Amino acid sequence: MKAPSHLKRVIVDFKKLNNDILDLLVTKYPDGYEDRHIVSFKNAQNELIECVEVRTEDTLYLVKISKRLVDAMDDHDVDDEDEDEDDANYDDDEKDVELPEEQ
Repeated sequence: MKAPSHLKRVIVDFKKLNNDILDLLVTKYPDGYEDRHIVSFKNAQNELIECVEVRTEDTLYLVKISKRLVDAMDDHDVDDEDEDEDDANYDDDEKDVELPEEQ
Protein backbone atom coordinates (compact mmCIF):
# COMPACT_ATOMS: atom_id res chain seq x y z
CA MET A 1 0.00 0.00 0.00
CA LYS A 2 1.46 3.30 -1.04
CA ALA A 3 1.23 6.25 1.31
CA PRO A 4 -0.26 9.48 0.02
CA SER A 5 2.54 11.89 -0.86
CA HIS A 6 1.26 14.59 1.52
CA LEU A 7 1.98 12.44 4.59
CA LYS A 8 5.12 13.02 6.57
CA ARG A 9 6.97 9.70 6.97
CA VAL A 10 8.57 8.85 10.30
CA ILE A 11 10.45 5.71 11.29
CA VAL A 12 10.06 5.08 15.02
CA ASP A 13 12.24 2.79 17.09
CA PHE A 14 10.83 1.01 20.13
CA LYS A 15 12.92 3.19 22.46
CA LYS A 16 11.22 6.35 21.13
CA LEU A 17 7.68 4.99 21.14
CA ASN A 18 5.22 7.31 22.88
CA ASN A 19 1.74 6.50 24.23
CA ASP A 20 -0.02 8.12 21.27
CA ILE A 21 1.72 5.86 18.77
CA LEU A 22 1.24 2.87 21.07
CA ASP A 23 -2.50 3.69 21.18
CA LEU A 24 -2.58 3.73 17.38
CA LEU A 25 -0.80 0.38 17.22
CA VAL A 26 -3.07 -1.32 19.73
CA THR A 27 -6.14 0.11 18.00
CA LYS A 28 -5.03 -0.96 14.52
CA TYR A 29 -3.70 -4.36 15.62
CA PRO A 30 -5.82 -5.35 18.67
CA ASP A 31 -4.89 -9.03 18.27
CA GLY A 32 -1.29 -8.29 17.30
CA TYR A 33 0.16 -7.92 13.82
CA GLU A 34 0.75 -10.68 11.31
CA ASP A 35 3.40 -11.23 8.65
CA ARG A 36 1.17 -9.58 6.04
CA HIS A 37 1.24 -6.33 8.08
CA ILE A 38 5.04 -6.10 8.06
CA VAL A 39 6.73 -3.59 5.76
CA SER A 40 10.35 -4.49 4.96
CA PHE A 41 13.07 -2.31 3.43
CA LYS A 42 16.81 -1.79 3.54
CA ASN A 43 18.26 1.27 5.23
CA ALA A 44 21.31 3.30 4.16
CA GLN A 45 23.60 0.73 5.83
CA ASN A 46 21.93 -2.01 3.74
CA GLU A 47 20.36 -3.55 6.88
CA LEU A 48 16.93 -5.13 6.59
CA ILE A 49 14.38 -3.12 8.58
CA GLU A 50 10.94 -4.54 9.41
CA CYS A 51 8.13 -2.26 10.53
CA VAL A 52 4.39 -2.04 10.98
CA GLU A 53 2.53 0.99 9.72
CA VAL A 54 0.14 3.32 11.53
CA ARG A 55 -1.20 6.65 10.30
CA THR A 56 -2.52 9.90 11.63
CA GLU A 57 -4.06 12.62 9.47
CA ASP A 58 -0.65 14.03 8.56
CA THR A 59 1.93 11.36 9.41
CA LEU A 60 2.76 7.82 8.39
CA TYR A 61 4.63 6.04 11.19
CA LEU A 62 6.73 2.99 10.44
CA VAL A 63 7.33 1.37 13.82
CA LYS A 64 10.30 -0.99 13.90
CA ILE A 65 9.18 -4.39 15.11
CA SER A 66 10.85 -6.42 17.81
CA LYS A 67 9.96 -8.66 20.73
CA ARG A 68 9.99 -5.54 22.94
CA LEU A 69 7.37 -3.90 20.71
CA VAL A 70 5.07 -6.90 21.08
CA ASP A 71 5.53 -6.83 24.87
CA ALA A 72 4.84 -3.07 24.99
CA MET A 73 1.65 -3.48 22.94
CA ASP A 74 0.48 -6.31 25.23
CA ASP A 75 1.29 -4.31 28.36
CA HIS A 76 -0.36 -1.17 26.98
CA ASP A 77 -3.52 -3.09 26.14
CA VAL A 78 -3.62 -4.54 29.68
CA ASP A 79 -3.03 -1.09 31.20
CA ASP A 80 -5.98 0.30 29.23
CA GLU A 81 -8.21 -2.54 30.43
CA ASP A 82 -7.13 -1.93 34.04
CA GLU A 83 -8.01 1.77 33.71
CA ASP A 84 -11.41 0.88 32.24
CA GLU A 85 -12.06 -1.50 35.14
CA ASP A 86 -11.00 1.17 37.64
CA ASP A 87 -13.41 3.64 36.05
CA ALA A 88 -16.23 1.09 36.11
CA ASN A 89 -15.52 0.17 39.72
CA TYR A 90 -15.46 3.81 40.75
CA ASP A 91 -19.04 4.27 39.61
CA ASP A 92 -20.13 1.15 41.52
CA ASP A 93 -18.62 2.46 44.74
CA GLU A 94 -20.65 5.67 44.72
CA LYS A 95 -23.65 5.66 47.05
CA ASP A 96 -26.56 8.06 47.30
CA VAL A 97 -26.46 9.85 50.61
CA GLU A 98 -29.36 11.82 52.01
CA LEU A 99 -28.32 15.05 53.62
CA PRO A 100 -30.25 16.30 56.66
CA GLU A 101 -32.59 19.17 55.95
CA GLU A 102 -31.54 22.54 57.30
CA GLN A 103 -33.86 24.02 59.96
